Amino acid sequence: MIRLGPAGIPMSFNGSSVEAIPFVKKLGLQAMEIEFVRGVHMGLDTAKVLGIVAKENDIELSIHAPYYINLASKEKIKIEQSKKRILDSMERGEAMDAKIVVIHPGYYGEYSAEKCYSIIKEQCQDILDKHDGKVLLGLETTAKRAAFGSTDEILVLCKSVKGCAPVIDFAHLFARESSIDYVKILDKFKSMKHLHCHFSNMKRNQKGGYSDIHLPIGNAPPFEPLAKEILKRKLDVTIISESPVIEKDALKMKKIFKKLGYKFI
Repeated sequence: MIRLGPAGIPMSFNGSSVEAIPFVKKLGLQAMEIEFVRGVHMGLDTAKVLGIVAKENDIELSIHAPYYINLASKEKIKIEQSKKRILDSMERGEAMDAKIVVIHPGYYGEYSAEKCYSIIKEQCQDILDKHDGKVLLGLETTAKRAAFGSTDEILVLCKSVKGCAPVIDFAHLFARESSIDYVKILDKFKSMKHLHCHFSNMKRNQKGGYSDIHLPIGNAPPFEPLAKEILKRKLDVTIISESPVIEKDALKMKKIFKKLGYKFI
């Protein structure tokens, strides 16, 4: 099954996250990522109501935890603060029956890639030891080479720590490498029963590469080749639009899938 949706409340809607759910359904979309990127400010009661309304409308929920997370910080207090933000997000995720809580795991800093991996793995295990629930801890592929989050790092860590799941951000991988090979990426994750993904386009920089600045679909990387590969493999995926025009591009992705012959339920 393919589910598409916006990263946050649709731009064309003026209201709360709870009120936005029926609007997302009316648009013809099937998912919505709740954005806690500036902090976890939603109460548990609201999260529970959000989950009820989402279930009534068959909208799959996920959460993006705050951006300010670094599980490989040299400062212990920053690691503990990061873990609290993640655990707060996962608690809300459990309340609303979200499938996954997405995080940017951390930065290499002065550590080697191997040491950074070891530290982040230990912290992820600690988080999941403290969180007793069904919501997955989603580790997102990252755009910057200074950040932990290549496809191999994410895949190995998720296979090593039960309760972690990969989040493939195709735009981030495109910016990280200045190119994209959808076949190669999806081959790496072929053992996964479900893939949670992000998509948008990225801005070209003066050095000829791409910066972590999101653009609407129509620039680079192209979406249609990814859609073709998803359909060819009959993948079970959720794709969240993170473009500046979130619902517009979610609907553009839907139009491309339909053009290629996919019928949304």
